[in-house]
Amino acid sequence: MAEGLIMAFDSTQQALRAEMLLEYGEVDIDTRPTPKEITAGCALSIEFPKEQLEQVQRIIHDEKVEIKGIYYKTDDRYVAIN
Repeated sequence: MAEGLIMAFDSTQQALRAEMLLEYGEVDIDTRPTPKEITAGCALSIEFPKEQLEQVQRIIHDEKVEIKGIYYKTDDRYVAIN
């Protein structure tokens, strides 16, 4: 997958729940370690294509998944989009 957006979490439970829901929603995801530049309580993050942002946000909102944030990478840092 080309580099997309990163969703970070404060708990592993929420990360695993989001992974299951997004896969069920047919979102193209990769589970990966949380980049060290993103301070989060969970070592797992989910990367997904920016083209699927609205779908991801809808699933996260509808299913009440708790996230730390969604980020995109600039040249030298990660920036939150929400």
